[in-house]
Amino acid sequence: MSMNNSSSVFLDAAPSHPNRFQVNVINESHESSAAADSNHDPPHYEETSFVDEAHNRLRISFRPGNQELYDNFLQSGETAKTDASFHTYDSHTNTYYLQTFGHNTMDAVPKIDYYRNTGSISGAKMNRPSLYEIHEQLAKNVAVTPGSADRVANGDGMPGEEQSENKEEDPHAGAVKFGWVKGVLVRCMLNIWGVMLFIRLSWIVGEAGIGLGVIIIGLAVTVTAITGLSTSAIATNGFVRGGLGVLIILLSTMVTSITGLSTSAIATNGFVRGGGAYYLISRSLGPEFGGSIGLIFAFANAVAVAMYVVGFAETVVDLLAESNSIMVDKSNDIRIIGSITVVILLGISVAGMEWEAKAQVILLIILLIAIVNFFIGTVIPSNQEKKSRGFFNYQASIFAENFGPSFTKGEGFFSVFAIFFPAATGILAGANISGDLEDPQDAIPRGTMLAIFVTTIAYLAVAICVGACVVRDATGNVNDTIISGMNCNGSAACGLGYDFSRCLNQNCPYGLMNNFQVMSMVSGFAPLITAGIFSATLSSALASLVSAPKVFQALCKDNIYKGLHFFAKGYGKNNEPLRGYILTFIIAMAFILIAELNIIAPIISNFFLASYALINFSCFHASYAKSPGWRPAYGVYNMWVSLSGAILCCAVMFVINWWAAVITYVIEFFLYIYVTYKKPDVNWGSSTQALSYVSALDNALELTTVEDHVKNFRPQCIVLTGGPMTRPALLDITHAFTKNSGLCICCEVYVGPRKECVKEMNNGMAKKQEWLLKNKIKAFYAAVAADCFRDGVRSLLQASGLGRMKPNTMVIGFKKNWRKAPPAEIENYVGIIHDAFDFEIGVIIVRISQGFDISQVLQVQEELEKLEQERLALEATIKDNESEEGSRGIRGLFKKAGKLNITKQVPKKDTGINTIQSMHVGEFNQRLVEASTQFKKKQGKGTIDVWWLFDDGGLTLLIPYILTLRKKWKDCKLRIYVGGKINRIEEEKIAMASLLSKFRIKFADIHIIGDINIKPNKESWKFFEEMIEPYRLHESCKDLTTAEKLKRETPWKITDSELEAFKEKSYRQVRLNELLQEHSRAANLVVLSLPVARKATISDILYMAWLEILTKNLPPVLLVRGNHKNVLTFYS
Repeated sequence: MSMNNSSSVFLDAAPSHPNRFQVNVINESHESSAAADSNHDPPHYEETSFVDEAHNRLRISFRPGNQELYDNFLQSGETAKTDASFHTYDSHTNTYYLQTFGHNTMDAVPKIDYYRNTGSISGAKMNRPSLYEIHEQLAKNVAVTPGSADRVANGDGMPGEEQSENKEEDPHAGAVKFGWVKGVLVRCMLNIWGVMLFIRLSWIVGEAGIGLGVIIIGLAVTVTAITGLSTSAIATNGFVRGGLGVLIILLSTMVTSITGLSTSAIATNGFVRGGGAYYLISRSLGPEFGGSIGLIFAFANAVAVAMYVVGFAETVVDLLAESNSIMVDKSNDIRIIGSITVVILLGISVAGMEWEAKAQVILLIILLIAIVNFFIGTVIPSNQEKKSRGFFNYQASIFAENFGPSFTKGEGFFSVFAIFFPAATGILAGANISGDLEDPQDAIPRGTMLAIFVTTIAYLAVAICVGACVVRDATGNVNDTIISGMNCNGSAACGLGYDFSRCLNQNCPYGLMNNFQVMSMVSGFAPLITAGIFSATLSSALASLVSAPKVFQALCKDNIYKGLHFFAKGYGKNNEPLRGYILTFIIAMAFILIAELNIIAPIISNFFLASYALINFSCFHASYAKSPGWRPAYGVYNMWVSLSGAILCCAVMFVINWWAAVITYVIEFFLYIYVTYKKPDVNWGSSTQALSYVSALDNALELTTVEDHVKNFRPQCIVLTGGPMTRPALLDITHAFTKNSGLCICCEVYVGPRKECVKEMNNGMAKKQEWLLKNKIKAFYAAVAADCFRDGVRSLLQASGLGRMKPNTMVIGFKKNWRKAPPAEIENYVGIIHDAFDFEIGVIIVRISQGFDISQVLQVQEELEKLEQERLALEATIKDNESEEGSRGIRGLFKKAGKLNITKQVPKKDTGINTIQSMHVGEFNQRLVEASTQFKKKQGKGTIDVWWLFDDGGLTLLIPYILTLRKKWKDCKLRIYVGGKINRIEEEKIAMASLLSKFRIKFADIHIIGDINIKPNKESWKFFEEMIEPYRLHESCKDLTTAEKLKRETPWKITDSELEAFKEKSYRQVRLNELLQEHSRAANLVVLSLPVARKATISDILYMAWLEILTKNLPPVLLVRGNHKNVLTFYS
């Protein structure tokens, strides 16, 4: 294998070919190779020759016998030199060469750092050598520093770079990161075991019964846990009784497990940063969906803080009520205690994630003890007081009685579900702090799965146990026992010796339906349950208080909402969102003041459901888009189940509270529209992008199966603008009749040495397409590198487009400087018109008085912008220097100026540019600048004059008609001019009007021109003759030998025979200009049939003279010639 670059050198002691440079195998373990050498040569995997074609070839071989020299190289890091003093860098290219697999090459081995932060605008990125660098002969001057070879070979940097420049100090070094237990498992369990477990689960069982209560638990956990790339959901049909309750419990557990795997799927489809659910949605569906749901999700978490704190405050107030220690009244006491509590929680959160994590572990231990205490209490024999309050230990009769639902007035399945639903939202507690996890891809699946399993078992167990031990209603009066002779109402309590029948007519304070502290009564030691309530509520509140700012900070960092970027700032080694904490605290305080748990819980239910609906949909969307980048490590998911989960979430939102669902969707839709309108400058490779590509590809393929039809014809233009910003007027007029209706491709041909042209072309591709997007021009940009302009255009004409979306019309500007241009340029210009006709592509030549090219103006603007930037930088430097200590003196100024490159000398431009630089842009060719924007402006009332002289299939008529449909041109009327006989003007006018009516093209007037073929006046013809005089051969005035010699030397000139043969056509062009001056001088636009020059018959100069005289001294002119295939029809 030969390569066209040099290398660092390994020498033989006596090289056999001093004029060749060759590197053979270098063993990675040279110590073992020495031993192996005594038996046989080691296997040779590759032989590499490095050839410098510009010099005599050096050949220096290294073989296993040269061990000593190789060892010296490894130890000292210095390369040996030949007798010719061949250094580590080639004297021709002065480029340092590196080692990979022991060979001298810049090609890098696979390394994870090359794939890190791909597409990111914020993270540090390490770039592998580009294809250009390893393919082309290197010519960069790279300074050699000790150790640079090792650094580059290992992918740590580029030679010549200082390590200090590459290894910037990480501002978050030493940040606290959590594993899967403390970071995910503990948080999820604490957040799921929230306020509902101790003070609402018994009420839910009392309202819905054991069977339906289990369904509610299963459904809530199922819906909220659907956060992954694939999700599952379970739907219930009515109320479930009898043995179906057990089936539902098992099914719910199974679904919960599957949804846990779903969470694992999205967490393992690439590296997960901070932001939790917002990050998952935004990176999957894009900023529009992510930005809209991110605010809602963060707000829901902030409100959840209030829900948990109010739950805690309710428990404290109940304890105060038992001891007659109420401060004001129950509602106000809840507000007071809740406010104090949230302030304390805020302090813990602001102290840092490490303190918060320690607090969570302590709270979990307390919570586990409380749960165990409850189960112990269910088997401790009940006493008289507890029996009077409805607790009878495990009783089959109580279980049977409580198995079915018994909703009180105003309650139903979904209202109870709405109360319980937020309890299951804790499944995202670990994912919400994904940025603080050591390995989110491992921690989120493992911790979430185990948390789902443990908490689901606990919820079901508590629900079943409390439903089997406690009756729904109890008086709390120990004297309400059954006396012999009393009638028993058949209730479970009646069978157990207690009469709670009066609870049918009045409210009783105890039992599942009435007492929120049932678990404390049942437990073995009531204070532990109280501690458990405190632990569950406080831990859930603390987790939500941390989650909301983290999610909100991630949203603000992405700068989707410019006004919220204030909250993106982080503090400390853990990048704590202190500003977000304050905002969350304010929101939580506002909802704490409501002081009603049953009011707060349904509010956040809809917000969470909306979040989960989008998470489900994002999973479905990513799967449906079939992007190769969708490769979750956990593959247990199904996109149709995910879609079902999204639909289920939306349906449940309306069933729970239809007006709240409507408000949620209105807010989400408003935010979606806002983000879409603002178009944030982010590119996350979302599934929306992937699906757009798939849809476009499918549509393009489907279009190939559709035969072309004249009714569906639309101009599909290839516009030779060069860089689109250099000829904006040409692009504007083309865009006017292709926007939203046809294809438009801006094309540029790079002419010159291939290597330089390709590099320049590749560097400018993205910039020029971005310019089109920024200026809202619906067009593509394409470029080619070619040896000459005509070859490049020929390639574009043949290869541009895709399937049926191929150009059928070429648009070019008129070559205004043709009289000063070299003959080769004129030949290329006319040649591309011939080529277009050869490929059966229509041609439109556009001429405006000032010309199209404004590249000089752009160059002046760029130079002035640079000068202005340097001036501002210098002023800033001087200002900073003045504020520094005087002792630093002028030295600091020069130091800062050097950093800002202010002292860097500006390269000199040629004389023309320097002259222009001294002028203000607004004073430089103001008419050219104005002309470049004339088609951007709204055209006032006027006319578009269409000179349809030759039938080209109707393109000459279709283009102006399309223009009149545009907003800028709608006030312009069409005037049609056609040739005809003087004695049949009225008949031909009627015939043309009939034709236009059949084409359904509105027109203001029709003019029949009957004197086209008469001779032009003498002044006009004289001007034409004077114009072509420098290009005439005048062979008839010379002898035959001289004439033949002139023809060979200047074949591009107009011969007398040619001029005479086409004199009538020349007359026609001059005469047409006279008519155009007479009729269309005041038109907004003139559309004129383009004359066709027969190949190898009419010279390029004569053809250009025709176009010049035809369009001279006129408003903007479009010379149009279709491909002579119908583009208009009057058939339906």
